[in-house]
Amino acid sequence: MFSYPTPFTPPTTEDDRLSWLRLIRSRRVGVVTFWRLLAEHGSAQAALKALPGVARSAGVSDYAVCPEHVIHAECKAGKAAGARLICRGEPAYPQALADLSDAPPVLWIKGDAAVLDRPMVALVGARSASALGTRIARKLAGDLGEAGITVVSGLARGIDTAAHLAALGTGTVAVMAGGVDVVYPPENAALAGDIGREGLLLSEQQMGLDPMARHFPLRNRLISGLSRGVLVIEAAAKSGSLITARLALDQGREVLAVPGHPFDARASGCNMLIRDGAVLVRSAEDVIEALGLASGDAVDRTADEGAATGDATPPVDAPVMAAGRRPRMERRDATPLATLHDQILQRLGPSPVAEDQLIRDLGLPTSKIAPVLVSLELEGQILRQPGGLLSRMN
Repeated sequence: MFSYPTPFTPPTTEDDRLSWLRLIRSRRVGVVTFWRLLAEHGSAQAALKALPGVARSAGVSDYAVCPEHVIHAECKAGKAAGARLICRGEPAYPQALADLSDAPPVLWIKGDAAVLDRPMVALVGARSASALGTRIARKLAGDLGEAGITVVSGLARGIDTAAHLAALGTGTVAVMAGGVDVVYPPENAALAGDIGREGLLLSEQQMGLDPMARHFPLRNRLISGLSRGVLVIEAAAKSGSLITARLALDQGREVLAVPGHPFDARASGCNMLIRDGAVLVRSAEDVIEALGLASGDAVDRTADEGAATGDATPPVDAPVMAAGRRPRMERRDATPLATLHDQILQRLGPSPVAEDQLIRDLGLPTSKIAPVLVSLELEGQILRQPGGLLSRMN
């Protein structure tokens, strides 16, 4: 969507890192808006200075960026919890996430970051899993771990819990919907503590945040984004696990599923995935073969080589800043701008629409549409969703 002439540069000082955190924590600044503001203004500090003016031009008169004391409090809470902040482009930041178009600018992690250097597979499924489903999850997660693969899941009840428990000794990542210091569900507090010591807890949300329903789809995109493939074990026809599977497809990941009895509603989602082309899984060997990994030698050297050379591939629409070259918003006549606002809103509704499709329908250059989308998001009139989708707020 965007083209940039030089490699992306991560923050280089502590002030830069804090500015990144302050920008992404500012009201109505989502991930995609963060990258666009960074591209438009060249740095997080410059974007913070410009943001109130951008908001005013969008009709928001009382806008204020996230206060510095809030960021200092978050960092203090992170330190107290034993977590650390990593920014996209830094060595510890997982390259698989860095390649996403909606890569989180910052992550909080707690535990052993080395588990991110190996190939990862996500195991997801029903919270109300059957005894058979949990046994299958434990077996697959254990065998994948023994093959040198990190198991990723969401710390939920059922399949997630079984997968994390089986992979504790070999490496597992729990992606949190809230803050990395807030365990949900509460009964997994002991498991989260073990993962924080032996594996890794990871979240893009601020410290201390209690998860809400809208945070789980965002969490799911990170589960699939970290992983080479998403393996679904017991999922109903309408479930969060199928959302993760769809996100995996959007991100170019492999989707795999364990089949179930055709009359068992808990397996209907898995059977649908297999019908639609997902890889049928009977054992860990099926996963290893589908993902092109050699059993017993699955450790990925590519990430280590990239870290050694300092290379980092930016996401498709992430900003890559050229020194001394900052793209500027074009001055526009107010009437055409208002017309474009109306045209965008007329084409959007509650059902998500792909941003690329919207741009094609409007027949205008991305450079003209992108700033207007930022304005509409800041006004609260549109909502960005994972996978490059847009919808209109009611």
